[in-house]
Amino acid sequence: MYRNEAEVGEAILSYLSSQPDDAAALKRSDIFFTTKLASNNGYEATRRSIKDSLRATGLEYIDLFLIHAPYGGTRRRIESWRAISDAVADGEIRAGGVSNYGIKHLQEILSALEESPPPRSDGSAAAPLAFPTVNQIELHPFNQRSEITRFCQQHGIVVEAYTPLTRGEKLHHKTVLSLAEKYACTPAQLLVRWSLQHGFVPLPKSVSKARISENASVEGFEISEADMGVLDALEERYVVDWDPLDAE
Repeated sequence: MYRNEAEVGEAILSYLSSQPDDAAALKRSDIFFTTKLASNNGYEATRRSIKDSLRATGLEYIDLFLIHAPYGGTRRRIESWRAISDAVADGEIRAGGVSNYGIKHLQEILSALEESPPPRSDGSAAAPLAFPTVNQIELHPFNQRSEITRFCQQHGIVVEAYTPLTRGEKLHHKTVLSLAEKYACTPAQLLVRWSLQHGFVPLPKSVSKARISENASVEGFEISEADMGVLDALEERYVVDWDPLDAE
């Protein structure tokens, strides 16, 4: 989706090849690689996209393959999900997930899990539909998507929070600044910690090596229950990026 698969794959393979041949060395299984399907264009297009991603990266498998958005309608969404399920069965990807899916889109998949899948185009039997492991949505104290996150957690779907730092737009909010001072952390670390304590997987983004390291260093403090409530009270449905969660 972000046109950097070849570069990321090359970096992973180059790094792994530089590791010493001993038990302490990092292996492919220690690295989690995610990529995305740009749009729901049906079964065959999705299968081609997965194979194209594998070729571009040079990797043996993809750890997580996401559908980027729910656009395309019910039929194409389910066909694309069947393609991901078959790729899981064939060992091309380890897990399938979605991004920007609302409750109704997730319910489509969960309902389809109970149906017998049609045979593949070559006539062979299709694998049962895979369970959606992840829903990646915009998530931060100012846009909490409580209904969706609750639905995901009730059904064992991991919630990944993108733009957890609000792209910097709310890092100077007086409540965020006050609590960051209280916990002797940066505003970004505070928001990452909030996400983790809610059971989400935050995906902070930075081009700065120092900030990447800083954003990962959030194990030295815990936000109190009362202060989590203060942050939760910041909800205002503030959309940083886009909002396709109600797409038909």
